Amino acid sequence: IFTVVPFYWAVTSSFKPQSKIFERPAIFIQSFTIENYRSLLLETPFQRWLFNSMIISVSYTLLVIFFCSMGGYAFAKYDFAGKNFLFFVVLSSMTIPVWAIIIPLFMWFSRLGLINTYWALILPGSANAFGIFLMRQYIQGVPTELLDSGRIDGCSEFGIYYRIVLPVIKPAVGALAIYAFLASWNNFLSPLIFMRNPRMFTIPVGLSGFVGQKEFRYGLLMAGSVISVIPVSIIFLAMQKQLVAGLTLGAVKELSLIHISEPTRQAEI
Repeated sequence: IFTVVPFYWAVTSSFKPQSKIFERPAIFIQSFTIENYRSLLLETPFQRWLFNSMIISVSYTLLVIFFCSMGGYAFAKYDFAGKNFLFFVVLSSMTIPVWAIIIPLFMWFSRLGLINTYWALILPGSANAFGIFLMRQYIQGVPTELLDSGRIDGCSEFGIYYRIVLPVIKPAVGALAIYAFLASWNNFLSPLIFMRNPRMFTIPVGLSGFVGQKEFRYGLLMAGSVISVIPVSIIFLAMQKQLVAGLTLGAVKELSLIHISEPTRQAEI
């Protein structure tokens, strides 16, 4: 109830004139109109904001999957000097709030010429501690004998990672992808700081401009919020199988690994 009712109110409000949004009863549509959506798409750069959010979120998610899975694989299956200390440093970075590093990041990106570019929102956090920790925990359950079998067959180290490890941890990758996409899609502070051109805004920053000190365009705000939920819902529906499998991976992982490694054992025999 506490989740659905506010969302239902937002949807119904997006089809009401500005003057009717706060009339009682607020949850029913008495004056249906699509003027809010028409104004949003034709009179504001909302389509550009949507494009920016999609490019940034997809690119960020792909980088998170790539870097975090490789980092987790290294911490889980390789032995090297300072491994435990380095992993402790990685985990310690989770205690640093983004507000503490936002100004140094701005100064750094300003010197590199990355202000007002997509890279300023894609690169930070693409190898975050949470993703590395999550991947490490799952990859630790992959039998080392399975990786050694790949080495015996002449597979390269990157080939072992790509052909053996990634297919096994696919549910965990799906869960991390949803987490990373949502984190980037809902990010408000970084686009607000790093993007100076209104056409480079993402959806959260762009929609915040509809509510100012003197003007309150709640109709456009509700319409933009409803549209912004659609891509997130599609991503979740497309990957909910991997998300559920990732939550239950601990119960069925060993059985699935036995089936995967069986052909290799037969080949050795």
